[in-house]
Amino acid sequence: MHLNSDEKVEIFEKYGKGKTDTGSPEAQIALFSVRIAHLTEHLKSNHKDYATARALKMLVGKRRRLLDYLIRKDINRYRAIIAQKELGIRK
Repeated sequence: MHLNSDEKVEIFEKYGKGKTDTGSPEAQIALFSVRIAHLTEHLKSNHKDYATARALKMLVGKRRRLLDYLIRKDINRYRAIIAQKELGIRK
């Protein structure tokens, strides 16, 4: 994985409730989005890497389920995370 623990802490600080907040949906979605962007770049140059393609599809599904959870529980938090343009999530 290309993220070290310091980069993860920065993501959790920016999108979560604090630097130790690793479980909130917003922090998880942000982390998944960074990993998805990394895997997408990898697959552009390694298009026959089927294991990575499968992992990417699984991550996208996890992120989609978390976003669906946020829609059900708190639509304002969902709208706030979608409005973050640097995550690259569109609906």
